[in-house]
Amino acid sequence: MVTNVTDKALLRRRLARAARLGAVRPDFLMTRTVDDLAERLGATERRFATAIAQGGQSAAFAKALLATGKVGTVHRFEACHAVLSGAGASGAVGDEEALPFRAASLDLFASALALQWANDLPGALIQIRQALKPDGLFLAAMIGGETLAELRDALVAAETKLSGGASPRVLPTADTRDLGALLQRAGFALPVADRDLVTVRYGSAFDLLRDLRAMGATSVLIERNRRPPGRQLFLRAAEIYAERFSDADGRIRASFEIVFLSGWAPHESQQQPARRGSGQVSLAAVLGNDERK
Repeated sequence: MVTNVTDKALLRRRLARAARLGAVRPDFLMTRTVDDLAERLGATERRFATAIAQGGQSAAFAKALLATGKVGTVHRFEACHAVLSGAGASGAVGDEEALPFRAASLDLFASALALQWANDLPGALIQIRQALKPDGLFLAAMIGGETLAELRDALVAAETKLSGGASPRVLPTADTRDLGALLQRAGFALPVADRDLVTVRYGSAFDLLRDLRAMGATSVLIERNRRPPGRQLFLRAAEIYAERFSDADGRIRASFEIVFLSGWAPHESQQQPARRGSGQVSLAAVLGNDERK
């Protein structure tokens, strides 16, 4: 049974609000992620006829994939119409937990900072693998567990001091090892998971919160406290943040962990692990150890 964590209707409204900001919206994290995904795709020795670009929140992701010269056609797949409209690239609106693609119809599924919102990530990964043709590639980046650790710490401390308890306000995320295991569980061959930790500095916690709102990345937790938080909470959280996570110049640090995932739909041409017990050289010989009875 899947426990829903993300309020998808609220997420779509938040993303639509962010999309209306246009060029004013802060895009440093998405730009960095898209560039990295494009670089990884460019390093592959394959060309992919049909690709999906999920979650780029602009046409830039699809254009970056095309610019690698490794993709024939890219279709965008976004969470809401406001993000997709006027982008100049073909695409569709939908949910990664109910993919509209036929089985074995795609050569590449690339996702940029979208899959962390999935309530059933294992199920979403299985659907993606099933939508890929044999030897098709899954390439993704999603927010990891160390993201906004400082903000989470400051909010919990502030709310505990003010009310004696804390409600969830930051999206829970999986760590790199768990995500790699999920790729295997979903049936991907040659799974790889690695991470990049990005530190961004702000004048205050309020500047960070302003950026998160403009990104459409404020809380969409189903179990969030529905009462509007008082100003006192954020004032106290900002004080704690500055006390615990500021540099010598007074600016605060905010961590964003990006986990990169890749895996291939199984195909007989892919490298296979050696059959258990087929080794011809003992480990002791390789390590230069004497074998004594």
